[in-house]
This record gives sequence, structure tokens and C-alpha cells, in this order.
Amino acid sequence: MKDFFERVLWNSRYVVLLAVWSSIVGMLLLFLLSAADMAKLAWEFVEYAFLGIEKPDFHTSVVSHVITAVDDFLLATVLLIFALGLYELFISKIHVAEGSENANNILMINSLDDLKDRLGKVILMILIVAFFKNVLHVTFDDPFDIMYMGAGILMVSLASYFSHKAGTKH
Repeated sequence: MKDFFERVLWNSRYVVLLAVWSSIVGMLLLFLLSAADMAKLAWEFVEYAFLGIEKPDFHTSVVSHVITAVDDFLLATVLLIFALGLYELFISKIHVAEGSENANNILMINSLDDLKDRLGKVILMILIVAFFKNVLHVTFDDPFDIMYMGAGILMVSLASYFSHKAGTKH
């Protein structure tokens, strides 16, 4: 009875495959949707630049769309790292990646702390991109708005600095 229970308990780790496959599907969807959005934006650029179709605030719209695409690509990257990390931690090492010269350390996860650190850094980049996207639409109605913007930039810079410092091994 004890052996049966331990075998069931050990094999229950395969439930993680649901999270792995769901993350891969989400990653693919985000990559495809972002790429399609960039293709649509490229067509709008052709209309604007070569066909003479006027579009109000086109430059701001382009920058906003590009930043959104970068944000989506980063989120897709989080899902990829998450899927690979869960698979390596709970199911099996990915031997193809270990033997590949193209595999780098960001995709090879050795512990839960490795996964957490890598995800944390990419999520920090997503937050930085989101902050930058919101900065594009800020209007300075009050002198304090400039101070708040400066404080926000300082906080983003400090978060990036400390994240980099935490990742360096002494």
C-alpha cells in the first residue's frame, strides 16, 4: 500500500504538464498576435508614408504600438521561461538544450530560485516597458507632475540597478 501511494504521489508531478502546455500555447498566441499587430502597423505606415492617407498623431500611435508589442513579446518570453523551468524542475532535464551550443543559461533552470530570478528579471523589464508606455501619455499640468515623473524614473532605475547587482555572482 505504501509503495502504491508513493508511486501515485511521485507521478502526480506530471500534472505540471498542464501548466507547461498552457504556457506554451499562451506564448505562441502572444507571439503570433504581436507579430500580426506589427504587420498591421507596417501596413498603416505604408498607407501613411506612401499613399498619403492622413492619420492624426500617427507617430505617437506607432510608438505606443511598438511598446505594446515589446511588452507582449516580453510576456511571451516569461511564459516560455516558465514552461521550460517547470518542465526541468518537475519532469526531466531537457537534454537537447544541454548539448546545444545555442542554449544559454537563461533557458536552463537548475532550481526554483533560478526560475524565480529569471522570471523576476523579465517581469521587471515588462514593468519598465509599461512605465515607459504610460510616460508617453503624461501631461504636465502641475509642477509636481514633473517631480513625480522624476521620482518614477529614479525608482525604475534603482529597481534595474539592484536587479542587476543581485544577479552578479561575486
